[in-house]
Amino acid sequence: MITQNLGYPRIGAKRELKKACEQYWSGKIDIDSLEQEGKRLREANWKLQQEAGIDLIPVNDFSFYDQVLDMSLILGAIPKRFSNVFLEEDHTLDLYFAMARGYQKNGFDITAMEMTKWFDTNYHYIVPEFYKEQQFKLSSSKFLDEFKEAKSMGIKAKPVLIGPVSYLLLGKEKEEGFNRLDHIEKLLPVYLEILQQLQDEGAEWIQFDEPFLVTDLNKEEAAVYKKTYEIIANRFPELKVVLATYFEGLKDNASWVVDLPVEVLHLDLVRAEDQLENVLKIAPDSLKLSLGVVDGRNIWKNDYDKSLALIDTAVKTIGAERMLIAPSCSLLHSPFDLDNETDEKTLPAEVKNWMAFAKQKLNEVVDLASLAGEKRTSELEALQEANRLAMQSKKESKRIHNPKVEERVNKIDNSYSRRKSTFSKRQQLQEKSLKLPLFPTTTIGSFPQTREVRLLRSQLKKGTLSQEDYQKAIEEEIDKAIAWQESIGLDVLVHGEFERNDMVEYFGEQLDGFAFTKFGWVQSYGSRGVKPPIIYGDVDRVEPMTVSWTTYAQKQTGLPVKGMLTGPITILQWSFVRNDQPRETTANQIALAICKEVQDLEAAGIKIIQIDEPAIREGLPLRKADWKNYLEWAIKAFRISASGVEDATQIHTHMCYSEFNDMIESIAAMDADVITIETSRSHMELLDAFVNFKYPNEIGPGVYDIHSPRVPNVEEMETLLNKASELIPVRNLWVNPDCGLKTRGWKETDEALRAMVDAAKRLRAKFQVEA
Repeated sequence: MITQNLGYPRIGAKRELKKACEQYWSGKIDIDSLEQEGKRLREANWKLQQEAGIDLIPVNDFSFYDQVLDMSLILGAIPKRFSNVFLEEDHTLDLYFAMARGYQKNGFDITAMEMTKWFDTNYHYIVPEFYKEQQFKLSSSKFLDEFKEAKSMGIKAKPVLIGPVSYLLLGKEKEEGFNRLDHIEKLLPVYLEILQQLQDEGAEWIQFDEPFLVTDLNKEEAAVYKKTYEIIANRFPELKVVLATYFEGLKDNASWVVDLPVEVLHLDLVRAEDQLENVLKIAPDSLKLSLGVVDGRNIWKNDYDKSLALIDTAVKTIGAERMLIAPSCSLLHSPFDLDNETDEKTLPAEVKNWMAFAKQKLNEVVDLASLAGEKRTSELEALQEANRLAMQSKKESKRIHNPKVEERVNKIDNSYSRRKSTFSKRQQLQEKSLKLPLFPTTTIGSFPQTREVRLLRSQLKKGTLSQEDYQKAIEEEIDKAIAWQESIGLDVLVHGEFERNDMVEYFGEQLDGFAFTKFGWVQSYGSRGVKPPIIYGDVDRVEPMTVSWTTYAQKQTGLPVKGMLTGPITILQWSFVRNDQPRETTANQIALAICKEVQDLEAAGIKIIQIDEPAIREGLPLRKADWKNYLEWAIKAFRISASGVEDATQIHTHMCYSEFNDMIESIAAMDADVITIETSRSHMELLDAFVNFKYPNEIGPGVYDIHSPRVPNVEEMETLLNKASELIPVRNLWVNPDCGLKTRGWKETDEALRAMVDAAKRLRAKFQVEA
């Protein structure tokens, strides 16, 4: 059977790409050095896949920032505001990075393009911008250059492109009066030009990623798909097109998707195993199927017996000659190489034996293709037996089950997920207790993580810094942060989170049932990588996790200091989660653990507690029919985490980069006293959902984009706040950035927050005059 891979991690085994990009942005290396590092990483990835035995190796899956942004540049979908900044002789990568990060120099001040989540993952993509008179033209040869580069190395390269229909659906109309899908007639000629160049260079296979095929599509959208792929097939009958779907099953779309004129249809059989039976029944004889049986999004070792049963079903129905074996989706969402994990203190050998990273998943794909073949050798038998033993070890391990945790989860009832009084009553008590001004100012939680702060944590882990000296050093950082926040006039302070490596990993390190890696990085956006914890067993909180740091900060000021926690659904979504029980059960275990922390913070005198849940929208199923069940248990988990506190204790939550219209009722059902959200890149557009719904609680729409290095001025933030005040009752409005400030520098943070405070003061003065 043919084996293929859909995509590979591009950041490098030890985040080499992140480091190179950030060095370029800071002026420490030149463009040639950056491109050379990109070339080295690409070629290493291709060789690794070739040596593993993968037949069809993806190219053009490499990116310096984001694959959707790459496609926008290739197609010439460049927002008009950048057109006067970068001349033809300027380097394309500078334009590319400006589109992603904004541009603030040489007299220009240009906002970045919007960013949002890639379906139900924690990966962020740059949203294409479409205009009524949009024109497309081939503007980058990246796809061809990388194909030729791989070809020169003897790689059997399969160029990967985001499919034309999904590309349009991923974007947004930036003005009224048209539907972005109407642009397919202008867009398709550019795609045909791309295919012509690839075919002329010798490409035989093309992978089109069309993940929207697993979502709810109407008749008009289906018609666009049919017409698009008919045109491609008629123009390029010799090209072998792999149509890649993932993250869900085709469901009702299967009846027409199987008739699209493509060589191969890829199915995600990890997320939607049940779709195989239906597709096998209706697939025409001309269609080959790619079986995505190796999980591209989690780190657990493949169960060979289970995967082989699926493969055997397909072989008996359509024959081995019509099948390919593959991961379920791009391995972009997996860490690089499990072999790099050698620290048994953080990752016990027993748990490691249950796992596979991207490199190991390639081997699993090849193993399954061999095991499904007709020739069975003693070596293959041993391979399958070793896999069975790993599966059995995981099932029987005493590490996994904690009867006390299971008992507490079984006792959960409605009383666990309710505040004592309604919001209107709580609001009165909180106003009386906190005595905050109109437009209270705060931040989302984290402050810049300088090299010195990161070094402190590293020295503590290595044992070169004592716990006593570490605590003293972190307390000094907190002292400085509190004094600085007071000096610039913030109303609700934070301790800065200097002790935290990551908003999920920090908590996982203090909870039972978690394991960790040293190099298990995955890309979140651009140069930003995260190292998700591994939930392998029942979750429990043994002792307080944040109380000492928060209470220390509160003692340094008379202003309220927020307790900062990560919510149960975000911990769930941003971890690699055990696959031997329902996610709902794991979420409830985490919620009970966070609830203990909330109650301890309140008992220690903390009056405001923020439970961040930026990942609730991310976990929303791709099919609307599945939303209700997910939202019920996800919102319940948040409410459990916030339960048991007095009415005067103010509960905050934070969400970022989410389309809120889909789930505004559920957000309201969370019943947080204050929600802070990302709105600056969309210019308060996301507030519409809250306004239309008449959202009853308090809200802090972010007034500046922390994912860009540009510093907005006071007038810009004042404009956004004026817009917000026209939509939301002034009594309910907070002033804050879009997200935490961990990734920013202190200079830009200071400038931006001073401007933010000034903007809030202007609004207070305005409304006092009007009153």
